[in-house]
Formats: sequence, structure tokens, C-alpha cells
Amino acid sequence: MSAAAPALDLAGMRRIAVFRALQLGDMLCTVPALRALRRAAPHAEITLIGLPWAAGFVERFSTYLDRHICFPGYPGMPESEPDVQALPGFFAAARERRFDLALQLHGSGGLSNPVTLALGAARTAGFHAAGDPCPDAATYAPWSQGEHEVLRYLRLLRLLGVPACGEQLEFPLRPEDHAALARAAPGLAPGSYVCIHPGARLPSRRWPPQRFAQVADGLAGQGWTVVITGSPDERELTRGVRCAMHAQAIDLTGATTLGSLAALLAGARLLVCNDTGVSHVAAAMATPSVVICSGADPGRWAPLDHDRHRVLHADVPCRPCAHRVCPMIGHPCATGVSSASVLASAEALCREAALQP
Repeated sequence: MSAAAPALDLAGMRRIAVFRALQLGDMLCTVPALRALRRAAPHAEITLIGLPWAAGFVERFSTYLDRHICFPGYPGMPESEPDVQALPGFFAAARERRFDLALQLHGSGGLSNPVTLALGAARTAGFHAAGDPCPDAATYAPWSQGEHEVLRYLRLLRLLGVPACGEQLEFPLRPEDHAALARAAPGLAPGSYVCIHPGARLPSRRWPPQRFAQVADGLAGQGWTVVITGSPDERELTRGVRCAMHAQAIDLTGATTLGSLAALLAGARLLVCNDTGVSHVAAAMATPSVVICSGADPGRWAPLDHDRHRVLHADVPCRPCAHRVCPMIGHPCATGVSSASVLASAEALCREAALQP
């Protein structure tokens, strides 16, 4: 399709697909773009094509999304093991939906553009990397590797004629989230505690547990109740933090749902974590955070509010890194961030938060 193709009439569209088959933090970074898309296409049924877990994301963000279609994976995409036998049926069902527009919000386009084009939508939009074919010059933006993940998708929508409706993240809380938190941590008073989240999906993104313990002890020494959080499969990791601590802590590993974790963060004075999905949940809840960025590109993933969120990282030449486990001796991007610097940032944010009206 050439650049002379007619302009998109988003307001008149009936069915729009959004392809982003990624994890929680990745999805939260697209919320500002989804918010703008919904305002521009108020009558469209907007379908997220995502990983299985994202069915709950669609339910929570029902203001912006209407349906979820489970993506079976695709050869070469690392997010999930592809079910190759399911792909023909998946694409046939997508084509039967007769989407007016398919938005590729999954990446630079090398693999994700062919997937998006195979959905059979009347028009497609997304990104293309330098040197790769551009499916439609009017609706595909050049990919910029270091661009902030939130601003990237707002830029694409501006190309499509859609103005932004703010850059802030969101995470809607429901009554059942607060009820689940009350069951998991009865009597925990909002504003009295700090959260320590030592996990991350990739080991290469994890700061050492002993350093999390040192920061937790320092905060406990300032009078804060320390709450350790993590998923059920991170029990060994959080146990390592708890055992290395001298102070007592409340361990909620495996005891929270995503919703109750967000409610917990909403009441926390501070979060200390790795650069992972929980960092974006804290940003959505406007909870101050200290984020240790190991491996990833902080310019791309750091919260946009630099006053409320402090991102610490070591300048190493191998960043950004896509390795699951660091191949370097000593994991320098993680060990290059000292516990003293993290504790100092955490204490400063706690003091600043106490001064807020």
C-alpha cells in the first residue's frame, strides 16, 4: 500500500485489533496509547491479541479493550513457545473478524509485522526498522531503539492523527482487590510500610538478594514496616532476602493476586524493586519507587516521573542485554549498583513523601 492511501477514519471503525503479546510491564506501558485510541475510536470493538495471561488485563482495562484473542506464539518470538499447529486456525479466525485496522504494538516489526499483516485487516499500522520493508508509509513509523516505551506508542498514534490523552499509566483497582489484600495482610496500615520486590522474570534483571536485605534492614531501622513481595515461584529468592535480614519483615510471597499487589503498592510509602513489571504498577499507583535497572535500557523503561521514581544503574558497555542469565563474570550491571546508593535514594524519597500535603 502506498503513502497515498486514504487517511484513517478511526471514529468510523467498527473493529480494531491491537497486537502486543508481551508481559505485564510491557502492557502497562501501552495504556496511554490505548486510552488515546479509545477516545479516537469510541464505537469500535477493540481486541487485544496477546498472551494467555492478558485475558485478565483486558477484563481490568475494559474501558479501553473489549475482547482478548490468545496468541499461540510464532517461530522466533521468545515470549512463549509457539504452537505452530494452531497458527493456521488462529490466522483464519482473525481474518473472519474482518478488522478495519490492526495495530502492531509488539516491536520493531521484523517478526511482528508479518504476523500483523496475516491478520487480514483492511489497514495495518505499526513500526518498521531501518532497512526493513515498510508496509505502509502513511501508517508505519520508523523504529527508534532507545525511545521511551510509553512515548513510542503515542508517537505512532500521532502519526495516525490521534492526539495523546496524557502520558500517565493506570491500574484500575476493584473492591475485590482491597478485600484480597485485607485477607493476605490484615491490619496493615496504609502509609506505614515499604515494599521490597526482589524478583524479575529474567535472572539477568535481578539485583543480589543480599543487597535487597541490606536496604530492607536500613529502612526497618528508620521505623518502616518491611513487606516482601513476590510470585509463588520466587519463594527461594524472597526467602534469601528474608534470611539475610536482621530485622523482621512481613513476607507476602505468593499471597497476593495482581490486583491485591497493586492495592498493596497503592498504600505503600515506597517500593524498592528491579526493573520489572511491578515497577510499572507502582508508577500507575503513583507510589514512589527506587528501581535497580540491571541489563535493560533505563532510557526506554524508566518511569517518566523522575521526581517520584529513582532509577539506579551501572554504566556497562554490554547494556542493553537480552541474555536470560548474565554471561559476564560477576554480573557487573547489577553489582555495580551499591546498597548504600539504593538506601540513600529510598530514604530521600520517604522523606519527600512525608512532606507532601
